[in-house]
Amino acid sequence: MAIDTSPTSVAKPAAPRLAPRDRLVLFVLCAAQFMVSLDFSVLNVALPVLGADLGMSPSALQWAVTAFALPSGGFLLLFGRIGDLYGRRRLFLTGLALFGAASLLATFAWDPASFLAGRALQGLGAAAIVPTGMSLLTTTFPEGPARDRALGISGTLLSLGFTVGMVAGGVLTDLLGWRSTMGLLALFALIVLPLAPGLLPESRTSEGPRLDVPGAVTVTGGLLSLIYALSTAAEHGFARTDVLVTLVAGLLLLAAFAVVESRTAAPLVSLPMLRRRTVAWGNLGGLVTFSMMSTVVFVLTLYLQEVLHLTAFETGLVFGVQGVLSVVAGSYAPRVIGRFGARRTLAGALAGQGLLGAALLGLGEGGASVWLATAAVSLASMCHLGAIVSYGLTVTSGVPDEEQGLATGLVTSTQQVGLTVGIPLLGVLATTSPDLMSGVRTVLVLDTAIVLAAAVLVGAGLRARRTAGSGTVEAEPLGTR
Repeated sequence: MAIDTSPTSVAKPAAPRLAPRDRLVLFVLCAAQFMVSLDFSVLNVALPVLGADLGMSPSALQWAVTAFALPSGGFLLLFGRIGDLYGRRRLFLTGLALFGAASLLATFAWDPASFLAGRALQGLGAAAIVPTGMSLLTTTFPEGPARDRALGISGTLLSLGFTVGMVAGGVLTDLLGWRSTMGLLALFALIVLPLAPGLLPESRTSEGPRLDVPGAVTVTGGLLSLIYALSTAAEHGFARTDVLVTLVAGLLLLAAFAVVESRTAAPLVSLPMLRRRTVAWGNLGGLVTFSMMSTVVFVLTLYLQEVLHLTAFETGLVFGVQGVLSVVAGSYAPRVIGRFGARRTLAGALAGQGLLGAALLGLGEGGASVWLATAAVSLASMCHLGAIVSYGLTVTSGVPDEEQGLATGLVTSTQQVGLTVGIPLLGVLATTSPDLMSGVRTVLVLDTAIVLAAAVLVGAGLRARRTAGSGTVEAEPLGTR
């Protein structure tokens, strides 16, 4: 018999105060996630200076981003499962050590090859840190208000890290040079790594170690190919041979992965889990909120500097406001979820993000548009933060501890893929348009349509269901298959 968990029938308990040790555990896990999030944006404004220093051509500079994105996105599912089987704490610490060492290599790089090697190793370390860190968080904090609060803080720092990276990257590059951006990441790793061993408990599945090698090969190869194709297309378009070949190869490998997983006794990804409504629709919401918000930030950066002629520092201040309001949203997101439920919060947050994207269609070429851009993108980011927290809760709630690595691997894969695909698919419309202003408007129209459509689909896909014979309604169908 289903239990009616609708907000009007069950009083949600207030989020408990965390014990001092739990706060330290949360600090370590969130600091590591913040560090990885920072890495997505801290180098962006430093690329021209970096290229001149290391002798990299403008066309080669995309590899400073792609070299990190390929392994960080491609190995997430594999490392999430390895953590489940062989120890999440062990893999988390290994990833931290690798990330720190790779950041030092990138800091002291002497030529393009050494720098790109450091970036690739950073991505590999991030692929180990992100899913195991999220799994350690969800297995350390029990489902309910404590986990809601922990995920709210984690989601806030995840969003804030991307914004802080944009501001800090410009300031550090101007004051200390581009190498300081990589040195900052190394410093984060050196602070977190000594604290982690004594605080984090080991966590793994109780089943015997079994790794789905064919599944690992096909999904990793598929994700690597897909991320490469989309990242390269952002710079050169989809007409290039290598883009088309890797795009097709990625899709074929992912199709082969689905076949492999349906036939193996110990799948890397449990197909019954993918058939959970909460997992499928929750990840759709996560994919849309990450891909579309990163696209809006990208085109607004172009708009503010190329159309309104703001400096890089002034542009950073616009996104600094966005970061502050994201922190505010993160502090309130668990309360909103406790009041309305993760399903309603996710659909509502997506709707808010879409409507505020529509408000950006009022941007023009006058100076007053700075205030509209600042207000709309900051409020949209608050909705975006609510969507991040609620989609993570939607996907991971009701999942057994032994499958948390898999569930969080899916969450973080969605995050990484979303951050990777949005700009190549939509942002390129702005960069290739003869008139940047019209290109920006085209992107914003498509962004609005996609986000609002996702809000409707997610709301309908996760709608409350009446359980046969019980007379009760499940407001939050978490854990249902």
